[in-house]
Order: sequence, then structure tokens, then C-alpha cells
Amino acid sequence: MKVSIIGGGGLVGSCAGFALQCGGVAREIALLDVNADLAAGQALDILHGGPSVADQIISSGSYEHVPSSDVVCITAGLRRKPDESRLDLINRNTDLFVQILQQVKAAGLKPSAKVLVVSNPVDILTYVAAKSLGLTEQQVIGLGTQLDTIRFCSLIADHLKAPATQTRALILGEHGDSMVPIWSSATVGGLPLEKYPNWSNNTGNQIFTRTKGSGAEVIGKKGGAGFAVGIAIRDVIESILLDSRKILPVSTVQSGCYGIRDVALSVPTVVGSCGAVDRIELELWPKEMQGLRSSASALRPTLETVLKRVGKI
Repeated sequence: MKVSIIGGGGLVGSCAGFALQCGGVAREIALLDVNADLAAGQALDILHGGPSVADQIISSGSYEHVPSSDVVCITAGLRRKPDESRLDLINRNTDLFVQILQQVKAAGLKPSAKVLVVSNPVDILTYVAAKSLGLTEQQVIGLGTQLDTIRFCSLIADHLKAPATQTRALILGEHGDSMVPIWSSATVGGLPLEKYPNWSNNTGNQIFTRTKGSGAEVIGKKGGAGFAVGIAIRDVIESILLDSRKILPVSTVQSGCYGIRDVALSVPTVVGSCGAVDRIELELWPKEMQGLRSSASALRPTLETVLKRVGKI
């Protein structure tokens, strides 16, 4: 199975390539970038680690890799500034993203290919991709709040000195300012978080606030996020390649889940070889349900603006 990463020369794309190498599931990983030398250098660096990790084909290039790819991951985009929301990126990134979609279509996708959108604002651009590529909407997935979710779990575990791999907590909605923490199903080792020693609502609020600002925090300290987003990308792609049918908080165009329609955002989604196989309506607290629907409402004005802009490109 082959994965092509558009923007593979950049921090996010190269970290995704490395994470996929460490996972050892993809047979071929191709790094595509407008900066051909940078992509080739990243691919060579990953290739060098192969003998200790996995038997894979590591390559670089451009859109000639798209027709043979099972998954096309789009990470290319302009970097968010520390004081800039993801939605503020929209005018700067939309034109670039539409050009990428046009080149992907021109190259030709496999009828069975899946597209994973990582570029921000991811929910808006996932909707644009789903409506533009000629694939079924289930074949187009945005990374959504999968990254926010693993950040959330990591910070909860770190605070409690608990095992991160046994910490379960979801964030749904927009990958951005209106994201919603789902405390109702949060657990550590199967124990409800609210009953875990030394846990309080105040602690939870502080951790969620830090989670929501984690992207800006990392950007401010090191210039951009890479490692965790690479792992989040691997989570989604491996569930596709292995048909694992994991339930992941990824972004897709909604058609009625939780009463939400015609906007892309993250809900619990079964991810398998066909893409977004199904959506799962977990039972939510009323305030969580209200927050999720408010998140959809918060995205709509920007989505409408973008669709008008796309129509002019």
C-alpha cells in the first residue's frame, strides 16, 4: 500500500513520513513537495533508517506519484503564527489548497483512493476537498481533532502521573477555538476520570485550556508542531491501510450525526479501508451536545465565505 504526502518536505509532512516508517505498515511512502531538493533530502534521511525499522520503498517527487497512491495526505500550507487562529489562515491558505486539489485531480486518483487533509483550517479545507475531488465524501477525511485528542490525553496523563496509553478522553467539533472536551466518557485505566485520585473540575478546565492553546504554545517555543501531528496522521492512515475500523475523532462532511449537516467537523468516526465507514453517536452530556452544535455553527460563516472565494478561483 502506498502513501503520498503532499508537503512532505515540510515539518509536518516529514514527521508524518517518519511516523509511518516507524509504524511499518505502508509499503511505500512518497514525499511530494514544491521544493524538490528538500523532499529528496527528507526522503533520503528516512531511507537511511530503514534497516533498523521496516522494509519499505521511500521516494520523493511530485504529482506523478498520485495515480498509484492508496492514500494521499495533504499537509502543505502556510504556517500559523503564534497569535493567529486557525480560521485566520483561511484567506492565506485557500488559494494554495485549491491549486493542490486541481493538480491532484489532473494527475488522477485511484477510484478507491482516500485523501487525508491536514492543512489548516482543516475542517473548512476538508469540506472543500470533499466537494471538489470527485470522490465519495467518505473517502475524504480531515485530521480534525485527532491531534487535539492525543494532546488532551497526554496532558491529563502527565498531570496525574498516569499511563498515557491508558488515558482516554475525546475532543470533538472544530479543530480550533470552538473545540469541545468530552468529559462524560473520559477514563484512566477504565476508571471514570471524575473518580480518579486528585482530579477536580478546576484541574480539568486548566488542562483543556492548555490543550486548546497547545498548537500556539509549540509554535511559539519551537516554530511549529511536527512530532505529535505526525503520530496523529499515522493513527488515521494505519486504520485505513489495515482496515482497523478504529473509532477516531476525525473531520468529515456531516449528514445528520448529532443533528449536524453540511459542515465538516469531528465526531467519533469508524475509519477503515473505505475511509469514514460510519459515525458513532456516543451519549453526551447536554452541555457537550450544545457545544458540538455551537462548534458547527461557528464554522458555517467561514465556510460560506470560503465557498464564495473558491467559486472565484
